[in-house]
Amino acid sequence: MSRVEDPDGDLVNRVARGDSAAIQALVARKLPRMLNLAQRMLGDPAEAEDVAQEAMLRAWKQAPRWTPGQAKFDTWLHRVGLNLCYDRLRKRREVAVETVPDQIDPGPAPDRGLIAADIGRRVEAALQRLPERQKEAIVLCHYQELGNIDAAQLMDVSVEALESLLGRGRRALRAALADLKEQTE
Repeated sequence: MSRVEDPDGDLVNRVARGDSAAIQALVARKLPRMLNLAQRMLGDPAEAEDVAQEAMLRAWKQAPRWTPGQAKFDTWLHRVGLNLCYDRLRKRREVAVETVPDQIDPGPAPDRGLIAADIGRRVEAALQRLPERQKEAIVLCHYQELGNIDAAQLMDVSVEALESLLGRGRRALRAALADLKEQTE
């Protein structure tokens, strides 16, 4: 097995030694990406914060046992985040929510903000309706900006299988949101 070059290796080693500056740097570097991943997978800001914080706590606890060279730390952290999201999604299936809470529009122009928020909700709803593996591929590649090789490794599939999932997911999103294209033209 070839050794994987990890851009976070030095930082993780410093975290393992209890370097408080390294811990802050790791959180600053990884927390926004974990929060984004969880938000896209769960669609709930409060749950996303919980998942992102739990992922960072596990990263801090795992750092002393991290074995460099086997995989990228970022890939491992994304897997932890995805697993935590899937745990939450499984629990949701058991307890159905009757209504989705309204979101406050933070935009300065109410008319454009309302339209953008509506489009965002539609895209998010369409994303949430995708099969889990297609949603995971879309989130990892488009929202988390992972390359196909890293995303495929994270999902434990071949690059070809990942590209197939991406293609099917994109087609499903395009079909579900076809009327948006007509509205924006």
